[in-house]
Amino acid sequence: MQNYHNFYRKNDPVSPLGVDRLVEMLSLEGAEMELLLEEAGRCRSAVVGDGVYLRGLIEYSNICRKDCHYCGIRRSSSIACRYTLTEGEVLECARYAFEKNYGSIVIQGGENRSEDHISAIVRLVGKIKELTGGRLGITLSLGEQTGDTYRRWFEAGAHRYLLRIETSNERLYKSIHPCDPLHDFASRLRALEDLRNTGYQVGTGVMIGLPGQSMEDLARDLMYMHDLDIDMCGMGPYVESEGTPLAASRLPRLPLGKRYDLSLKMVASLRLLMPDINIAATTAMQAIYPEGRLHALRAGANVIMPNITPGKYRESYFLYDNKPLSFDSNIIEKNIRYGEWGDPLRFSRRSGNR
Repeated sequence: MQNYHNFYRKNDPVSPLGVDRLVEMLSLEGAEMELLLEEAGRCRSAVVGDGVYLRGLIEYSNICRKDCHYCGIRRSSSIACRYTLTEGEVLECARYAFEKNYGSIVIQGGENRSEDHISAIVRLVGKIKELTGGRLGITLSLGEQTGDTYRRWFEAGAHRYLLRIETSNERLYKSIHPCDPLHDFASRLRALEDLRNTGYQVGTGVMIGLPGQSMEDLARDLMYMHDLDIDMCGMGPYVESEGTPLAASRLPRLPLGKRYDLSLKMVASLRLLMPDINIAATTAMQAIYPEGRLHALRAGANVIMPNITPGKYRESYFLYDNKPLSFDSNIIEKNIRYGEWGDPLRFSRRSGNR
C-alpha cells in the first residue's frame, strides 16, 4: 500500500484525493487496511493533535415529524415511548456537563417545527449560556428547519449544528425515505446551505453499509463532504432498528462486521481527505463492538459524545438496535481536553481565528 501521508499537507486544507483513489482506500483489507488506519491516526496527530474533545449528549426529545425507513423513532413507530425533557431536566444535564468540565454539549432530538418547540430551544440555549457564563459550547442536532429558525437558535447562542445527509446519492436517499414532501433530498441540501450561511460550524454525516450502497457511493459521500467544506462529521455503520421498513426488507446487506470495517476506513479516509476537521467516534460503532469508539479514535476521530441524558429516558431514544447507553470516558483520560470547546481547526482557519 502507498504511504498516504503524501495525500495531505499540514497547512493546506485542499486535498488531492479523488473518487477513484478513495474507492481504492475503502477496498483495502487486512494488513493494508491497518496501515491506512495507522496513517490516518498519524495525520490526526500531525494536524489537530491527539486531544479528544467531549460533547455531552442530551437526547432532548424522540418526537419526530419524519418517517424515515431506518429510524427507531420514526413518526409511525408503534414501539417508541414518546417523551420531551423538561427545561429543568435539560438545565441539570448542562450543569452536570459544565461541572464535569466537558467544554460542550449536544442537544439532539427528532425533527419538530412547531413554534412551541422552536421557542423552547431558544429559551434553553439562552439559559444554558446564562447558567455557564457563556463557557459551555452548544451544538444542536434537531433536523431540517427553516433558515429563520436556524437564525433564532444561532442568535440565542448555539454555534454548531449537525445535520446528517445519510447519503449524497439521491436515488439511495429516496430508497430509505418515504416519497413525500417532508423527505425531499433537495430540501436537505438547502438546509445544510442555510446552516453555513447563518454562521454555524456545520457538521454532517452518512450511514455506512446501507442496502444498495456501493463503494463508489461512499467515496462520493466523502467528496460531497469535502466539497461542502464541512467543519465536523458524525458517521457510522447502518444498524437495523426493529420494526422499521428497512430492517424488515429482504434487501441484501453487508454483515455487521463488514459495515464496521468500512466505517473505520471511512473515518480514516475522511481524516486524510480533510485533515483539519473534527470527526466523532460515534455510538453506532460501539453498537457493533464494545471498543468501537476507541477504534474510531485510533483511525482518526477526535470527538466523543458521552450520553448525559437522564437515565429514565435513554431506552426511549433508540434509533437502532443494541444502542449503547453509556461510555466510560476514563479509558481515554490522558487525551481528553477538558474545558475546551474544541472548535475545528478548519473553521478557525476559514473565519480567520487561529
